[in-house]
Amino acid sequence: MERFNNWFVVCLSLYLMVIGCKEEKNIKKDVEKNKISMEKPIMTPLIVQKPDSIQTPEGMVWISGGEFIQGAVTQDEMAMDHEKPGIKVAVNGFFMDATEVTNAQFSAFVEETGYVTVAERPIDWEEIKKQLPEGAQKPHDSILQPGALTFKKAKEALPNLYDFSQWWKWKIGADWKHPNGPDSSIKGQGNYPVVQVAYEDALAYCDWAGRRLPTEAEWELAARGGKYGTTFFWGDDIAFLPEKANTWEGTFPLTNTIADGYELRAPVKSYEPNEYGLYDMAGNVWEWTNDWYNTNYYKEQGAQNAVQRNPSGAVSPYTSNNPYAKEKVIKGGSFLCSDSYCASYRVSARMGSSMDSALEHTGFRTVATVAMLKKQNQ
Repeated sequence: MERFNNWFVVCLSLYLMVIGCKEEKNIKKDVEKNKISMEKPIMTPLIVQKPDSIQTPEGMVWISGGEFIQGAVTQDEMAMDHEKPGIKVAVNGFFMDATEVTNAQFSAFVEETGYVTVAERPIDWEEIKKQLPEGAQKPHDSILQPGALTFKKAKEALPNLYDFSQWWKWKIGADWKHPNGPDSSIKGQGNYPVVQVAYEDALAYCDWAGRRLPTEAEWELAARGGKYGTTFFWGDDIAFLPEKANTWEGTFPLTNTIADGYELRAPVKSYEPNEYGLYDMAGNVWEWTNDWYNTNYYKEQGAQNAVQRNPSGAVSPYTSNNPYAKEKVIKGGSFLCSDSYCASYRVSARMGSSMDSALEHTGFRTVATVAMLKKQNQ
């Protein structure tokens, strides 16, 4: 039974982090429900400057619209295949949160609405067993308890960094209020980014706040801060990384030298903002976007060799090494990113994450468009 339990926990982690338990008809329904309504007429002028009639919402900054190459830049030797080739896009200007949504902000949302996050909800065995071999026995109820994935350091150097289960642990009682497990707390950490929030949780917050999640194109436009064609938001010199972002320095996942001042999450605004006034667009915590993660998206779009106007990403999800996965794109990297592992503090870096995932290194920030604000002010 011990062997089954251990295997089951791995499957449960994969269920939350990679697979996501949705039938195909529900996935199609989600695509329609979460599809972003972009400005459709391509002939209209691109919105670059903030309209004088629109006031910048509190806590947000204006992101100037523009045309740029989304995805890998030519000089980035660390760029991965799912970032290539870069695609030509044109994106309308919009407003974006200056920081990742904080514990204090998320607490206000929960207090007002009574919302319960995915990581706090009872585990549904009927959904889980769909991902297990036929005839698998239901584990003891003591195992089927709400929780999330937390990071654990390795005790020795790991020769294989492709097996993420070596540093992720399923922990019962881990949630946004207890990001590292039931014995942890966010008390006194109101200005830290909220984590252990699944995609569904981020959408619920957006609905409450009158905002939405950014597209991947919007996120990259904002992250670049007007510096088009560079590997990082500050340029191409990686030597500036420790002073620009909260990442992993040292041998991952064994030793962190904490050269940037933090081993785990850092309070928002701990590092200099980019030229648009956005903080932590590299490192600290990964950020949800609204786009489906599709391994082939850049190749398919690049083949068209045409400027994509306000692209909202792939029409459907696809992960080449796991065709059953239904994932959303996350951007920005986190405090766990290192040059030896993922180097995802690069602007073009991207990763897919299951909509049911709740992890201690993933949060989000919101955006608001001119059209959204005009409608709200009517």
